[in-house]
Amino acid sequence: MTITFQVAGGGHLDIDFWLNDPVGKSLWSVQRRDTGTYSFTTQLDGRHEYCFSNRMSTVTGKTVSFNVHGVMFVEDDAHVVPIEKEIKSLANALEAVREEQEYIVVREKLHRNTAESTNDRVKWWSIVQTVLVLAVTCWQVFYLKRFFEVKRTI
Repeated sequence: MTITFQVAGGGHLDIDFWLNDPVGKSLWSVQRRDTGTYSFTTQLDGRHEYCFSNRMSTVTGKTVSFNVHGVMFVEDDAHVVPIEKEIKSLANALEAVREEQEYIVVREKLHRNTAESTNDRVKWWSIVQTVLVLAVTCWQVFYLKRFFEVKRTI
């Protein structure tokens, strides 16, 4: 079984995550991560528990995208026709492609937000520089006019 997660928005994009087996034993735990992937082969049948926590930043909400994939239920495949096995295989591959597409969409959103933020900063920095250059130009014109002004004292 594989669990993947990614924080798509909110605060510093970091969360805590832990995974427990059916008897409550911790299998995996990470803190303050924005992405994570954990693959394992379970030794116990039963319900595994996974939890996302935002304890360190309760003021800021987080948007988390996650997928759990792998063998969830074990079936007796002895009576399955080979074409059905192939169809199941194709369905699993298609599901993997869909999950990867969701992951790519989340990454694109993060990168777009970063690019828009950078563009906004560049815009404001350019405006400040333009105003500063115009102010220095006006001051130089005024100063040079005063410098070449003829003052007569007779």
